[in-house]
Amino acid sequence: MSATPPDPTLGPAPAAWTAADLHDPHGRADKADRVRSMFAAIARSYDLNNRIHSLWQDQAWRRSAVRAAGVRPGEDVLDCACGTGDLALAFALTPAATVTGLDFTPEMLNLARIKTESRFGEPSDSDPRVRYIQGDAQELPFADGSFDVVSIAFGIRNVQRPELALREFFRVLRPAGRLVILEFDRPRLAPVRWFNDFYCGWVMPRTATLISRDKSGAYRYLPRSVGTFMGSVALGDRLREVGFGAVEHKPLSLGICVRTLARKSPAGGSTSG
Repeated sequence: MSATPPDPTLGPAPAAWTAADLHDPHGRADKADRVRSMFAAIARSYDLNNRIHSLWQDQAWRRSAVRAAGVRPGEDVLDCACGTGDLALAFALTPAATVTGLDFTPEMLNLARIKTESRFGEPSDSDPRVRYIQGDAQELPFADGSFDVVSIAFGIRNVQRPELALREFFRVLRPAGRLVILEFDRPRLAPVRWFNDFYCGWVMPRTATLISRDKSGAYRYLPRSVGTFMGSVALGDRLREVGFGAVEHKPLSLGICVRTLARKSPAGGSTSG
């Protein structure tokens, strides 16, 4: 069945993010709906913009996350906010028994499925270990202790209530499970921080918007969402509050990106008081 064509009398869809909305994007009650609308709008150009505006480092960051997870034969992996499937496909190169990609936005999942089919050949030849489902990181549709590894790359700041997602990650991990988070941060080295602030705050929003022809305000939101989100130290504190034990941070690309690795205790319970 073909999609219903847009009604031209309604005019263009409103932007997901306007300048007035970005004073405190994480505090908006409708953040989730805006984020989903935004990613639907930029889905087709998402990979290209990622490559260009990370200076081709984004895939290296994902490979770093996979190495940190240390997937062993027979383990099950969940990649939350999987987007177009880059990190899920990187996990598919490990000896994992299954890799599940979960995302909030159907348009991103459609591209992930197409990319996976292209990687493995015809749809009937796609790796049966890899599957994609739509879902909310704050309310994961999985039983307790379903996975050995949970990952989320550049997605935790887009969740309406990150603390709920962190609790869900802890819940679905098995004892001794690992959580790997990739997220942007402000570099500590002043010259790098100044360059990054200028690049992400002025250059990237303009060039990414041109490439994507975006009218949703996505590339105004993305740098603002980084600048107003908790840093890696605060994220580590939240992870310990949830119950994770050892939490390790590794700056990547001079601290532009930080890889956080958190472990659930072998006993499986919370280590917090």
